[in-house]
Amino acid sequence: MGIEILSFTIKDVYDDVQYLASLGKAQTAVVKRDADAGVAEANRDAGIREAECEKSAMDVKYSTDTKIEDNTRMYKLQKANFDQEINTAKAESQLAYELQAAKIRQRIRNEEIQIDVVERRKQIEIESQEVQRKDRELIGTVKLPAEAEAYRVQTIAQGKQCQTIESARAEAERIRKIGAAEAHAIELVGKAEAERMRIKANVYKQYGDAAIMNIVLESLPKIAAEVAAPLAKTDEIVLIGGNDNLTNDVTRLVAQLPPSINALTGVDLSKVLSKIPGAKA
Repeated sequence: MGIEILSFTIKDVYDDVQYLASLGKAQTAVVKRDADAGVAEANRDAGIREAECEKSAMDVKYSTDTKIEDNTRMYKLQKANFDQEINTAKAESQLAYELQAAKIRQRIRNEEIQIDVVERRKQIEIESQEVQRKDRELIGTVKLPAEAEAYRVQTIAQGKQCQTIESARAEAERIRKIGAAEAHAIELVGKAEAERMRIKANVYKQYGDAAIMNIVLESLPKIAAEVAAPLAKTDEIVLIGGNDNLTNDVTRLVAQLPPSINALTGVDLSKVLSKIPGAKA
């Protein structure tokens, strides 16, 4: 035909029963198994190596941290020792300064005390001289005039004393005379009162029950006023009970008046009223 094939490409080979595909499955499975086993072994070896590397790194880190902590602790200890020595030196220096300052202040205070003592001695001498001067001045200006004034006052006091004594005697005599006059007046009044009582008793004896009745009747308003005095302070009185009880209470109250008058005056009001014509006890 004159056809020449220079090259060709097989794109796919297949069959209807999958024979060609089945030929490579076993080999593919073996290859995959070996590949998976190789990957697992490689991963295992890599993990072991990585763990060994991490362990080495952690050991190095722990060793380094330990050395750092030891060095830090030693630094702090040395620094504390240095600080203690420095503070001790500062305290000793401060104490030495304060001690020296206290000694200086004490010397200054001693000097001030000595100055005060000297000044006080001078002041005492001056005050002593001033006291002596004032004493002499007092004798001349006060003591001698005071003695003269005291003598004058004493003389005046003696004169007033005599005058007071005489005045007291005159006043006592006056009071004695007034007392005697008042006593005589009281005696006369007592006699007049006794005579009045005697005359009054004779009249009562003469008129008997009528006079006594007059006394009782004159006393009844006073007795009623005394009995009613507490009731004047009462705003309201409530009597509990019926009409019969109220009548009985009033009757009982009125019935108690004669014994009360008899107890107060000694007069039996029932007997006196029985003697009055038309009166019922």
